[in-house]
Amino acid sequence: MTRPSARRRSADPEEVRAAVLAIAGWLRQDNATSALEEPPKQQVAAAVRLTAQALAQAAPGASVEVRVPPLIAVQCIEGPRHTRGTPPNVMETDARTWLLLAAGRIDFQAAVDAGDISVSGTRAGEIVRWLPIVRL
Repeated sequence: MTRPSARRRSADPEEVRAAVLAIAGWLRQDNATSALEEPPKQQVAAAVRLTAQALAQAAPGASVEVRVPPLIAVQCIEGPRHTRGTPPNVMETDARTWLLLAAGRIDFQAAVDAGDISVSGTRAGEIVRWLPIVRL
């Protein structure tokens, strides 16, 4: 299965914003105090893909890989390019956590400390420089 690449399609800022706003209610829900009402999977997938593509567009390069399985994996941030095996600098999370991060609703380090985001390598945390992508 081939994953969408940020280099194949640029992310239109208005389209990115519209995709995130379409699920804003879900992102604003506090999962600790209420049962989450998840939006349609297509809307979540579109928001994840577009925000990840926007990150890759804003921070071009291939030294860090951002993964939101099974939806997308993009490479970003200038530096040494990795081409074989598992990249040394990886940030991986689920769709909701990625969208909360992309929308400025959670703190990166707090999410890492809570185990909601997995990071490896010395450069994975550099993505915070380009966040949030769309502020709610």
